[in-house]
Amino acid sequence: MPYADVGGLKIFYEDTGGSGPALLFGHGFLMDNEMYAPQIAALRDRYRCVAFEQRGFGRTGPVVQPFSYWDSAKDALGVLDHLKVKAATFIGLSQGGFLAMRAALLAPERVKSLVLFSTRSEIDTEAKYDEFRGLQAEWRANGSANAHGFLADVLIGPAGSDYAPWFGKWAAMSKDALQEPINALIGRDDLTARLSEIKCPSIVFHGDTDAAIDIAHGEALAKALPNNKGFVRVPGAGHAPNLTHAAFVNPRLADFLATYS
Repeated sequence: MPYADVGGLKIFYEDTGGSGPALLFGHGFLMDNEMYAPQIAALRDRYRCVAFEQRGFGRTGPVVQPFSYWDSAKDALGVLDHLKVKAATFIGLSQGGFLAMRAALLAPERVKSLVLFSTRSEIDTEAKYDEFRGLQAEWRANGSANAHGFLADVLIGPAGSDYAPWFGKWAAMSKDALQEPINALIGRDDLTARLSEIKCPSIVFHGDTDAAIDIAHGEALAKALPNNKGFVRVPGAGHAPNLTHAAFVNPRLADFLATYS
């Protein structure tokens, strides 16, 4: 299996290859590369699609050392270094968006454009942190068993989606798996004051029934990014509109990439 050695950490990635413009996909919390299957299938004939699995998740696997989303942004850039890709369009959902924006601040010459799904620049409320800590404690005590339904509704949505594959993935994770990923989520810094530094073209997608990050945050993000090319409200979609509403998302994504990748 392909891994990039980034600062001593082995980061799993998948690469469709080819000579087209590079797209780098970063998944959401508790997800992995599979969440982008509808986009990669639609785009791989025209683009080089690279998807990587972040610290704590997928085939990169659990971590015991603390990390931040700035570290995760460096991981993403390290994957590009490993593949000798000079620059890419970064496509990120939720925490994938957190790291994509940080990569654009760390290395603007490496980020040709940003596609941001269901994400935000601000930090969360103390009440939300308590929810995260509750999930952390529940997972440590019982694994994912008691959290499947809640997580599926919040992280994927809407009801009726095929949750079963994700239940299996979560059940296979250890009881300690979420310790550091949740610490990173709680400890992230507020990027709002720095959004004006992100000059590359961007587009923001957000489901209008998102239970994890309210659509108002996506709207505010689109307004604050200085070179934003559009805000796409995805009707009836929850936190993973690219997965549950690919037929709506993909044409709009393709239009953006045709000009800005």
